[in-house]
Amino acid sequence: MEVVYITIGVSIIVAVFFFIIFIKSVKSGQYEDTYTPSVRMLFDDELVKEPKKHIENQQE
Repeated sequence: MEVVYITIGVSIIVAVFFFIIFIKSVKSGQYEDTYTPSVRMLFDDELVKEPKKHIENQQE
């Protein structure tokens, strides 16, 4: 039964820690830009060049 109390205590401490980190990130403006990530995925891919012919094919 003592293990349950220890587990609950540790989980509350971890939850408070992550909540504090979340509040700090929101206040620092981490989540301000919600538009750019959705558009960035459209422009991530670079132009794909056609592969060059193999040297063996060029000798024939």
